[in-house]
Formats: sequence, structure tokens, C-alpha cells
Amino acid sequence: MRKRNGQFNPKRKMLKIGQCNFHELLCLSSQAQYGGNPEHKRNPGDFNLTPPSVPRAGKSLCDSVKVFTKKEDLDLLRKGIKTGLVSDRVVGQWPKNVWSVMDDETPLEAQLESVEQGSYHGYPMQKEDPFCEEVIEQWRIRSERTKS
Repeated sequence: MRKRNGQFNPKRKMLKIGQCNFHELLCLSSQAQYGGNPEHKRNPGDFNLTPPSVPRAGKSLCDSVKVFTKKEDLDLLRKGIKTGLVSDRVVGQWPKNVWSVMDDETPLEAQLESVEQGSYHGYPMQKEDPFCEEVIEQWRIRSERTKS
């Protein structure tokens, strides 16, 4: 994969924990859908994308972190919403971005692709992205909060 030019979106901000309505987020998470994007796939899996896969240089690939099924992606997306790892920017009722963290602490980012369907596509965050650490830290804090 080709390296990015070092620019990451500096406008990304996570909703502060005190601003999260966890009941609303729980309801929203059950409605969220995962669509996928062929640019982030080498192996098309069960995503039914058109075209099935078109890995693009500079894009992080889901295959690299061993996420191969739509169910896995949907579960991770919904966990991120329930945990409150959502953007402070909203389109309709949907957060523009959602973050989640895999069991091995790999941070993931999802972007809203359809307001009408509440559908997202996601990808692993690049290690060079300075926002990675915040995602991991907030995941630890908020995951503990939602367990109790």
C-alpha cells in the first residue's frame, strides 16, 4: 500500500462522553447498516460490492486486519455507536464518523455513506494518524463505562 501524504482530517472530533445520550445511541446502533467500499477490499468476502474489490493505493485494507465478513464489520460499527465513539458532526440523525477498536486494539474508522439507510463503510486507521491514540484511549474508558 502506498503511504498517504501525511495529511489526516484535523476536523474529526469525537462527541464528549458527557454529550452522549447512550439510550439514543443504543437505538441508533440497532438501525445502522454496513455497506462497504471496494477500495478497502482485496478479498470481496460477502459484501456484494460492485465491483467486488478494487484495492486502491493509499487506502487501508480491511483484509490487512483480518476483517472479511459484513457481519464482523456491522458488529464493530454497532459497538462503536453503542460505546459513544461517534463524531460530533451529524447528518440527519447519523454521526458522520464512527470509531471502533478490535480485540487486538486495532482502531477502525467508519464514514457515513447513506443518510437514508444509515449505512457506513469503514477501514483500519493508519498508525501514523494522530487520532488513533484518542480512539484507543476513549474505547478503553467508554467500554468500561458501558459494562457497568
